[in-house]
Amino acid sequence: MREVNPKDTNRAQAFEMWMKSPMPMVTLTKTFDVTRLYKVSRRRGIKFNMLLCWCIGKAASHTKEFYLLPEQGKLYKYDRLAINVIVNNKESGINSCDIPFTLDLEQFCADYMSLTQAVCMSCKNSYTNDAMVIGTSAMVETELDSIVNQYTDLFCNPMLLWGRYRKGWLKTTLPISFQFHHTQMDGAQAGQFLAHLSSLLSSPLPFGRDRG
Repeated sequence: MREVNPKDTNRAQAFEMWMKSPMPMVTLTKTFDVTRLYKVSRRRGIKFNMLLCWCIGKAASHTKEFYLLPEQGKLYKYDRLAINVIVNNKESGINSCDIPFTLDLEQFCADYMSLTQAVCMSCKNSYTNDAMVIGTSAMVETELDSIVNQYTDLFCNPMLLWGRYRKGWLKTTLPISFQFHHTQMDGAQAGQFLAHLSSLLSSPLPFGRDRG
């Protein structure tokens, strides 16, 4: 992480407009076709949310604004990403866990399983300080149309939230809410990210026989 001068980035005007806003967060909600992801998850016995988190990381890695974080009146730039997940711990509570993102899906899955298991058993949060963290929250107990998180400058990281997927006769769908700080990106970049995510969710995964 390193501090950057907003004037040296494409976010200079946004920084001036939105950095001091008392409610700087924006939320977009889109319903995705997750049929392929659901089938891969069932066929290979892999957690659906883990695969979804990897797709989120890959889509974000192609959007340069995700590497910027507006925080406490400053703008910071990171060289890598991590995905934060909420873990149900062994004492029926919850903890937070950061998973380093890598384009290697099998490595990401291995890291996801080992780190979340450690957090579950220790009941302690696991954070990384050298990566831009994308938050996620999955409330899979119920179907949800949209989720709006805290509109505050206390937590400026982008975040994606969803409920339970909807299984139909021919396809499985999932509404996902995407929240981001307006200083970090505009609607155009957010829309491009969601479009890229949609494409990834319907594409073959680079995982064993699911390639190609």
